[in-house]
Amino acid sequence: MEGAAAANVVSMSQPEKIAIVPDYFLGFSPKVAVKEGDTVKAGSVLLFDKNHPELKIVSPVSGKIAEVARGERRKLLYVSVKRDAVTTYEKLAPISLSADRATILDAVLSAGFGAFIKRRPYDVVINPTVTPKAIFVSAFDTAPLAADYNFLLKGRSADVQAGLSVLAQLTDGKVYYSVSPDTDAELRHMTNVEITEFVGPHPAGTVGVQINSLSPINKGETVWTMNVQDVAALGKFAKTGKVDLHKLVALVGPEVINPCYFRTFAGTPLSAITKCNISKGVNVRIINGNVLTGVQTTNDGVLSPFANEVTVIAEGDQANELFGWIAPRFNKFSNSALYVTKLVRKIFPKMAFAYDTRLLGGRRAFIVSGEMEKVFPMDILPEQLIKAMIAKNLDKMEQLGAYEVAPEDFALCEFVCTSKIEIQRIVREALDYMRKELE
Repeated sequence: MEGAAAANVVSMSQPEKIAIVPDYFLGFSPKVAVKEGDTVKAGSVLLFDKNHPELKIVSPVSGKIAEVARGERRKLLYVSVKRDAVTTYEKLAPISLSADRATILDAVLSAGFGAFIKRRPYDVVINPTVTPKAIFVSAFDTAPLAADYNFLLKGRSADVQAGLSVLAQLTDGKVYYSVSPDTDAELRHMTNVEITEFVGPHPAGTVGVQINSLSPINKGETVWTMNVQDVAALGKFAKTGKVDLHKLVALVGPEVINPCYFRTFAGTPLSAITKCNISKGVNVRIINGNVLTGVQTTNDGVLSPFANEVTVIAEGDQANELFGWIAPRFNKFSNSALYVTKLVRKIFPKMAFAYDTRLLGGRRAFIVSGEMEKVFPMDILPEQLIKAMIAKNLDKMEQLGAYEVAPEDFALCEFVCTSKIEIQRIVREALDYMRKELE
């Protein structure tokens, strides 16, 4: 895909306000710990989970609470913080690895890092009362235009190691740390973990594939996952007691004028990131994350805490093609031999494409065609599992491996699906249904 970020960090004017959106933390039932006008520091608690009060979301900046916004039925939409010119931090104690698990876990949760850890089954925030059988961290990403983790974490290997050492104290099993052949040496040699190298195209970098390969989840078992950039932030906190949630984020996509990296934090308005850097005269779609699994948003939205890139592509509503699909199409990607592009890609395997949002086909009946298995490397039958999820058949879902999957694992299946079915939405709804019925 066209529009990969160049390996340079561009300075940006930091926004006056940031907003924490609890909907990004799936499985988190928010209760507000502050009110408008309160003064907070970076690391101050903004929200806590009503089912597990020890699970908290903290402010990434210091300042005053500008707004606690609510929608229908008083649903919490976001908490907005007006930033100070100079950030001040809560004074928290560093983590001692010689302490017991309960003490270390309490420190991790108090600093707000528990909300950045997801669990499987269900792909939601963790239940801190359940000890995971394993924890997975992937040090690379194979998604289209994914941020380069070697660049994101350059010079931060000590923070990553400290974070991994903390995670190792939170499980009775192993911390699985996955690398690729391209992972830099400073990020490859970690202790207190089991290192595994994965080779191949997407989805080799997703934790779902790694879990399925190394430690499949059975009924009654729990596995935790954490993004490696968040692991580095946890490691810095463990060493210093400072909750520093700054992160590098890539702005990428065919409609970005200068694809590059920015240093910012979750909750930053996307307008500050995309400012003056998007093609003019084109209707665009802004995506929190990558094109396969990201969330559609607008310039009025804010950066997701789980996104390492913001992608901008054309809507495609201004495209006019002579003869449409019947044309030979030398510049359109095809996973089949329908277009000449299939042959061209054999000659130029690194050929890039300027994708837009068009479906290039209509929705139709869901048939078992075998096309999903070609892009789904897990030891699971994807088409049969999806049909069980559509039918809300809990027994079949359990038998077919629903405990270890997340919507992102089916992103490529959705991309190649000739029926144009919203598979990730089906998986998300099915996992929420399972959690409601079985927990």
